[in-house]
Amino acid sequence: MVPDPASVGLDAFPFQLHLDLIGVVVALAIGYGYGIRRLAPRFAPRGEPVVTGRQVAWFATGLVLLALMEGWPMHDVGEGSLYSAHMIEHLVIALIVPAALLKGMPWWFLRLLVEPILPALRVATKPMVALIAFNATLAFIHAPAIVDLSITNEFAHLLIHVALMATGGLMWWPVLGPIPDLPKLPPFMAMGYLFVQSLVPTIPASFLTFAEKPVYTIYETMPRLWGISALDDQVVSGLIMKIGGGIVLWTAITVIFFKWAFEEERAGRRPAVGLSAR
Repeated sequence: MVPDPASVGLDAFPFQLHLDLIGVVVALAIGYGYGIRRLAPRFAPRGEPVVTGRQVAWFATGLVLLALMEGWPMHDVGEGSLYSAHMIEHLVIALIVPAALLKGMPWWFLRLLVEPILPALRVATKPMVALIAFNATLAFIHAPAIVDLSITNEFAHLLIHVALMATGGLMWWPVLGPIPDLPKLPPFMAMGYLFVQSLVPTIPASFLTFAEKPVYTIYETMPRLWGISALDDQVVSGLIMKIGGGIVLWTAITVIFFKWAFEEERAGRRPAVGLSAR
């Protein structure tokens, strides 16, 4: 095992603006606002809000989280010292950002954007296909050779993050059903789908948590932020992958359950109200 390099503080990673990231976030924000404003008169359904305040809040949340995860200090620390920071980055851009962006899109606007690829999307968003695509991507990017490549090659790093976000969007699609053409799963099936998804990352997470030496040797050569060893960092990364991902998915399962229960209860009250009115 390579000895851990000397401990450093956060000052070893000075503040810097990632102009490429700023460009992407600003472009997405402008495209969202301008696109809705220009296209709504022609394509927004009558009698429905063009876009709701909640949708705007969801989309803005997705952009803010994307900026936080891909900017300083998370990105810099994740690439230059702690794999656990990289794991948090992956967790957020794979599980939270895609869901937030999808929930922030008015259905009519999203349908316009995906219409050219709608036939392919019908296949890609089938629950089993989406589940396999997302988890295959997750397994692929945690292979040691791919981690090394993502650290040493910025373009590969970009492609990996794009793939994570894209397959994360596919994974959430059957649960959110953001356009009528591809309706979401019934609540019970959606909960089962997310339950299966919560189990799958246990396998790579276990390799990281219980390995007796660092799996990603490139991190052994990096400065150790706050003196955290490469092996301890790896253990924390595995726990983040399992527990952090589980919290996100089980939160979604809980929300679906209570919304389903509330709707069932409300539907059960309607006949009783009608009878009492007679």
